[in-house]
Amino acid sequence: MSTYVRKVLITGCSDGGMGAALAIAFHKAGLDVYATARDPTKMRKLASMGINTLAMDVQSESSIAACAAQMSSLDILVNNAGALTSMPIIDINLSDAKELFDLNVWSYIAITQSFLPLLLASPNGMVVNHTSTQVDVVLPFSGIYGASKAAMGMITQTLRLELQPFHIRVVEMRTGFVQTKLVQNFQEGRKLPLPEGSIYSAAKDMLEKSDEKDEGKGPTAEEWARSMTMQLLKNNPAPIIWSGGASGVARLWHWFPLRLCDYVVKRMTGLDVIQRLIQNHRPASKS
Repeated sequence: MSTYVRKVLITGCSDGGMGAALAIAFHKAGLDVYATARDPTKMRKLASMGINTLAMDVQSESSIAACAAQMSSLDILVNNAGALTSMPIIDINLSDAKELFDLNVWSYIAITQSFLPLLLASPNGMVVNHTSTQVDVVLPFSGIYGASKAAMGMITQTLRLELQPFHIRVVEMRTGFVQTKLVQNFQEGRKLPLPEGSIYSAAKDMLEKSDEKDEGKGPTAEEWARSMTMQLLKNNPAPIIWSGGASGVARLWHWFPLRLCDYVVKRMTGLDVIQRLIQNHRPASKS
């Protein structure tokens, strides 16, 4: 008698990232894994392990449809693809902000809509959306990224209720610090310089290096992925899974006094030093 093997599809699986780590963890757990990325050549390690790799640009409706057409069934959809941005809100280019929301929010909805027929046919359909601990924690210069994750958090929890009548579970992964190439790739690719004339120009050098503080924090991607896989494969997984470095603090964030939260965030992000640099460079007021 054959044993039913669940199929899981994961977006954003370029080698070295959290999606790739999840693909490997699910593969080792015995699932039939389909890893996707815009460029399949960036999933060579996964392919060498016998994991199915498919091309899918999560911001292209035709690419999403083409990928879905290759799947005959699906039990778990993991929306993981995403990107960072780091810029004071007052300086953010709105087209860049909209592009980030296209990736971190609207693509999740488009993919879920496209794969929903397969999930409805599954006896154990599940949608997993990867958000962030920044759903709850305010970090300076990361407001647009945090807003995109907060929006996705609200959408995920609403979707959880809306899909209950169809017996599809919806789980949100709120992840803190994890050791991956995410920050490095961001610095090499999507990181934008502070615009000329910014009111933060006095602290330009420090502000542009602020995201480096996140490197090397939290569990390794492999440790994180093993933990996530174990929790997601439970008979009754939690609707929100907190994970990664500082996730425990983030979970309790709203219980702390606001002044204490501000103090901690300023020290953690270097905003206290940036504030002093700006104040020291302000011209003296005329008497």
